[in-house]
Amino acid sequence: MITVTGFAQKKVAVLGLGRTGMSAARALVAGGADVLAWDDNAANREVAEMAGIACHDLEKRDWSDIAALILSPGIAHTHPEPHHVVELARAVDVPVMGDTELFARSINAIPAKDRPMVFGITGTNGKTTTTALLTHILRESGQDAHAGGNIGTPCLDLPEPHPGIIYVLELSSYQLELTQSLHCNGAILLNLSPDHLDRHGGFAGYEAAKRRVFANQAKDDLAILSMDDAHSQKICVHFLFMNEIKEQAKTIPVSALATLSHGISYAAGKIFDSITYDVPLCVDIGDAPALMGRHNGQNAAAAYVAARHAGLPADMIASAMQTFTGLEHRMEDIGTINGVRFINDSKATNAEAVRQALGAFDDIFWIAGGRAKAGGLDALDRAYDDVRQAFLIGEAQNAFARQLKGKVEATKCGTLQMAVREAFNTAMEADVSNPVVLLSPACASFDQFKDFKARGDAFRAAMSELKDKQKQQKSA
Repeated sequence: MITVTGFAQKKVAVLGLGRTGMSAARALVAGGADVLAWDDNAANREVAEMAGIACHDLEKRDWSDIAALILSPGIAHTHPEPHHVVELARAVDVPVMGDTELFARSINAIPAKDRPMVFGITGTNGKTTTTALLTHILRESGQDAHAGGNIGTPCLDLPEPHPGIIYVLELSSYQLELTQSLHCNGAILLNLSPDHLDRHGGFAGYEAAKRRVFANQAKDDLAILSMDDAHSQKICVHFLFMNEIKEQAKTIPVSALATLSHGISYAAGKIFDSITYDVPLCVDIGDAPALMGRHNGQNAAAAYVAARHAGLPADMIASAMQTFTGLEHRMEDIGTINGVRFINDSKATNAEAVRQALGAFDDIFWIAGGRAKAGGLDALDRAYDDVRQAFLIGEAQNAFARQLKGKVEATKCGTLQMAVREAFNTAMEADVSNPVVLLSPACASFDQFKDFKARGDAFRAAMSELKDKQKQQKSA
């Protein structure tokens, strides 16, 4: 745990007692703060009280003696409307911040020569994979690297700073908008497409939150940005121009769509580094089992630049990428039945993430649906070339069937279990070379499942049931 001492002997309010809020409360208590915690959910308050975190109804007390409000990232503080406790804090000029800001202040309090290296990774899609990949590369190369933030481990639950430690943080827009002081030695923006717009008051607010990852960088730092979508490209070009007129972080463009004359490019399973070489250095990752697809090529290119910034040689990075096993529910190969591969991409909850999956395989039998997001499948209109048939589930199945009419043959299945059976049977009967049953929903999961993980687990269970049935038929 990283002890937060900046509020020692002061009263600090903590709103939201899930994983992040509890982590912040523990770190503040360890640093000598008087924590006043609250959660609108009584069960969460009970858990906190059992852990020794005192709960106080923050709407029923005087705020004049509170030094800060620590807000869990899931709680709105601006749009669509701020939580009432946030309004109380702002009415008396109490600063509102998140756990990442507490992390940043704790690191900044260390003398500059002793501070650990910090990498911050954000983007609409791919940030979890890139965070895990970079951490894996660093660890495989002997570095003391630890991943935290939105990836699952709250940043304040990471080990205390010590010589040689490297922090790799996945940063969501919710976390970044509550952060002012974070300094990233390497900051990565993988892509930018409309998402969470209700929470940020529109795309401009969403983009502004994402750009905070670069806010406190200096000339010895790296700003790593994609050139593969219009929004990220605009920011990257602006940064490159600004580099010419003032001191700031060195900007490194990355692309999986074009070969860059100055930058890091991915093509046909290879990373090309044209930053420091007259003839681009080529790193072959074509056999890396967990990095299939062009989007993972972009993730790998960004992780490569960051690892180089940490001092690792190219051959060591390439070797580490070969042993990366990937993440559950993100383009996860869960097995094959009678030549049909099953890919669990349950984390693909928006159309842009699905576009990446549809571009990674031939002969796709695609399972989609759930609780639709704004726009539905509109962004996928030119991405269906390899989709042989779609199998639709959940609340979105009727709307998706209408959107796919005339583009892709679609079957409404209702449940995920039925969709898996129908997709498998259709794939078995199809005259194709490399059939893939792909769960890549383009939807939230909450109509039928607790979260995307539960949906992915259900997909795996349905696949296992099919496998057992096939074995029984063969032995009969």
